[in-house]
Amino acid sequence: MKYSDFERVISKERLRRYLIACNNDTRKAMLLYRYNLKISKEMFLIISCFEVALRNNIDNEMKKAFGYDWLRDSILKNGIFYNDKRAIKTKAIIEYTYYELNNNGSYTHSKLLTEMGFGVWKYMFNNAMYSLSGKCLLRVFPNKSKSSSTNKYNNTYIFNELDKINILRNRIAHHEPICFKKPAHIDTSKIKNCYDSIMTLFSWMNINHKNLLYGLDHIDDLLEKFKNF
Repeated sequence: MKYSDFERVISKERLRRYLIACNNDTRKAMLLYRYNLKISKEMFLIISCFEVALRNNIDNEMKKAFGYDWLRDSILKNGIFYNDKRAIKTKAIIEYTYYELNNNGSYTHSKLLTEMGFGVWKYMFNNAMYSLSGKCLLRVFPNKSKSSSTNKYNNTYIFNELDKINILRNRIAHHEPICFKKPAHIDTSKIKNCYDSIMTLFSWMNINHKNLLYGLDHIDDLLEKFKNF
């Protein structure tokens, strides 16, 4: 495809960073754009698998502590998120979705659970939500490393790791490039760092990520391709 045609479809503004990063080599700029798409697709797949695993493990622990319909019950009168200002945003998200499902007669716990975004699960580990949830959610990570005087592997650590993953997830979901440092310097360190965090958290959840992602994970090979620019 000619660069002029590619630019017409993708837009001059969107391709500017790729051109600058490739010293105005239009062929390389198109190739870099495609590599960014490939690694974005692959990272989104891995994050999706991780999100499902995290959600299901949180659900299992919360069911043990608060019963099968814990998510719905959390926003009802006397629920754990019902009348606490610290949970107002999470409560609003759950509440809106629950009443939408309930009003059209399609509520099930499973449907409500799957409608929650990554951000809801991330915020379950901030200090306020972790406390409201009975401080049980570190059990999601039975193989978690033990804290030391220099490294605290507590709920705050988990929150920060999930926040990092969430930021990358949202960039991909909004079709933003993930292979740059501002303004147009090629850098994949954040991708690698996020990927490594996911693999660590998988292992902490006692999940064999190599088996789970067999045939799907080519991140290391894709990262190598960026070294040629």
